[in-house]
Amino acid sequence: MGMAVVVIANDFTAVNVALPTMESDFHTNINTIQWVINAYALTFGVMIVTGGRLADMFGRRNAFFLGAVIFASMSALGGAAPTETWLIAARTLMGIGGALMWPAILGMTYEILPQEKAGLAGGIIIGAAGLGNAIGPLLGGVLTDALSWRWIFFLNVPIALFAIGVTYLLVHVKEPEGKDRKIDYPGIAVLTVGLVSLLVALDQADDWGWGDPKVIALFALAVAGLAAFVPLERRAGRHALVPREVIRNENFTASCVAVLFMAATFFAALLYLPQFMQKQLGYSPLEAGVGMLPFLAVFALASFAAGPLYDRVGAKRLAVVGAALITLGPFLLSFLDESSGYGALIPGMVVLGIGAGSFIPTATTAGVTSVDESQTGLAGGIVYMFQIAGGSIGLGLTTAVFSAAIPPFADGVQAAFRLDAALSLVGLLVAIAFVGGRAIGKPQPAGETA
Repeated sequence: MGMAVVVIANDFTAVNVALPTMESDFHTNINTIQWVINAYALTFGVMIVTGGRLADMFGRRNAFFLGAVIFASMSALGGAAPTETWLIAARTLMGIGGALMWPAILGMTYEILPQEKAGLAGGIIIGAAGLGNAIGPLLGGVLTDALSWRWIFFLNVPIALFAIGVTYLLVHVKEPEGKDRKIDYPGIAVLTVGLVSLLVALDQADDWGWGDPKVIALFALAVAGLAAFVPLERRAGRHALVPREVIRNENFTASCVAVLFMAATFFAALLYLPQFMQKQLGYSPLEAGVGMLPFLAVFALASFAAGPLYDRVGAKRLAVVGAALITLGPFLLSFLDESSGYGALIPGMVVLGIGAGSFIPTATTAGVTSVDESQTGLAGGIVYMFQIAGGSIGLGLTTAVFSAAIPPFADGVQAAFRLDAALSLVGLLVAIAFVGGRAIGKPQPAGETA
């Protein structure tokens, strides 16, 4: 299942370095070809809550197998795409496959490991995602240079099939009981419209302008959709896409809010650090991918280490330490200037990598284990949706600040990371007060359900 997570996460970063080659091969422009990335990320982020709910309702193994088949088959079609439209359509469907796989994998991992090893479960999956993110730029660069960008997608097929086979043979979890499996179609529709409108508005605001009528209309549609979601869910009762007991769970909500703010810094680093290396230091795309290793490799290693640490020191301490390091990381990076060499990036990248690797799996585990076991797939999907949304909101705000501060380029980077440090500080305060239990009360013991 970790291998399946690797291919899901790898597809967020591997394609970035191949975009210029795709643009040339299809004789298109960057505004069109960037939707190879946007279509996948947008669909994944929007559909993951629905994927988690369906996994809990119809069985996590079933959701995983269906999602993996969609992901693998669309990867094959994407690799063979004759036009950019074909490729973007395949990437959209890959996002649906990933949205079914991710919460199902997370739910199965928490289920098959004993409760006292819940932290290990979160560390394994988030660590696998970090590994996929870390190798993505390297793998994408090597395959694009040595073979073709198409092999980024073809390689997903045997890995996904391997994950399906091993999971089929070795992973056995309980099927959901009962036949009352009514799907909340109105809730799915309204949430989808609201999230799509929000994410597209944030993605396009820098190109169109924040005051553009299209951006304002999209934000208005997002507000209307998300506002309508709450009464619809109340009316749906126990069939709701997001049941009332999940929404009202304080520990779970705190984890989601903290992740929302921390994701802004994480995604901004993924965007601006490679740009600094290429535009300021003159690195090639592949060299910039290698240059990201002190951040992404440390993130993966820290995520794996966070599992056993969670069970030893508890969610509260680990979440607060991780959040503090995420706040410190962009603060260190905000001192970059035009004379800075690569060495000046390393302290901030390492601190940020350790912080993200400590915080994200800890907050995910603390949130997911605070809900009923029958809802862990949904909970995992919601936490990741907040991560995607936080990244999109943070990138929108960061890009606006960055654009206002340039030229020179280094001044924009400084302003961007100062904003990220401020956003992370809010997440740190939420973590201190609520993640893993209230600060003024008894912290939630590691591995126990709240």
